[in-house]
Amino acid sequence: MQGSAFEQMLNGMGRFNASDLHLKVGYCPYYRVAGELKKIDMPPITSSAQIEQFVAPMVPEKRRGEYETCGDLDFSYQAPNGERFRINIFRAGGQMHVAIRRVQNVVPQFTDLRLPPIYEELADKTHEGLWMVSGITGSGKSSTLAAILDHINATQSTHIITIEDPVEFVFKPKKSVISQREIGTDIPDYEEALKFVVRQDPDIVFVGEMRDAKTMLASLQAAETGHLVLGSIHCADAPSTFSRILEYFPQDQHEFIRSSLANSLAAICCQRLLPAIDEKVARVPACEVLIANATVRDKIRRGEDEDLAAIIAGSRNDGMRNFTHSLCELVEAELVYYDTALKHAPNRDALQSAIQGITTASTGLIGRIGKK
Repeated sequence: MQGSAFEQMLNGMGRFNASDLHLKVGYCPYYRVAGELKKIDMPPITSSAQIEQFVAPMVPEKRRGEYETCGDLDFSYQAPNGERFRINIFRAGGQMHVAIRRVQNVVPQFTDLRLPPIYEELADKTHEGLWMVSGITGSGKSSTLAAILDHINATQSTHIITIEDPVEFVFKPKKSVISQREIGTDIPDYEEALKFVVRQDPDIVFVGEMRDAKTMLASLQAAETGHLVLGSIHCADAPSTFSRILEYFPQDQHEFIRSSLANSLAAICCQRLLPAIDEKVARVPACEVLIANATVRDKIRRGEDEDLAAIIAGSRNDGMRNFTHSLCELVEAELVYYDTALKHAPNRDALQSAIQGITTASTGLIGRIGKK
């Protein structure tokens, strides 16, 4: 595989609408298309040196030593044709392997992502507190956060500071002033960036990933001082986000962290991507939304997280929604097959009882007879 072949694979990501490219020694290259790995019709990669030859020109000069020291490295890269990529190189079995994610050049809008109206409503009315977008890896968190930030950028006169590892979407100033800071290039880590961020006069702080105690604590403190803090966290659903956060801290700090969350939380939007019926769309999101009202704050403070699911289910008039509600909407709008929705439902019985008169087969939706 020559350098030109590697460039062809990068260019091919857009042509085949691939989200990721994987290069591993001993394997043929793979694309991820609509959530599934697809083998590229090319010979297997035979050596780590082969991969290193292709990747070396992309690695930022000042970060070349990090991979040798740590065994992995995240960075962004812009190709000559303007395409942007998030690249992770990592050592496995003594060999260099690479995962490359294609970043869309155009910042998506809420309608592009098929997000429910509550996202735009929250972006319009939420001016302080902690707003987290959660989900498993590959659930579209980065795209959703980019849509939120760009909506605020287009509609509000604010100062936005982003802290990213690495920078993915590049925002063009509209009504807001934006500073995008990249870990490893502009600052060493999230902790250092958050240490002084409130002195930089931000209205909004975007934290690319809340993945440790220091980052989480600094984000809470910024939210408690009147800023809107946006960030992502890896969780399967909204209620479990709290237990995930508490895992970062020792037991004797849990009461304090719960109190901080109860005071500062604005909303948690959790999502998962499902294969769409329309192949041109590829995937659509099922969304769960928890909004911090007085009842939710009290439950968080008391540690009664098990009650949050019922609160979400019973608060649809307030803009909240659970995955069952969202999956039901997707099926009834004929965006996903009923079989697909059942496969991704956290509670299959609840989804089945929410939808009436849907006939399914191995190929998916046959027709609608009626609904409850």
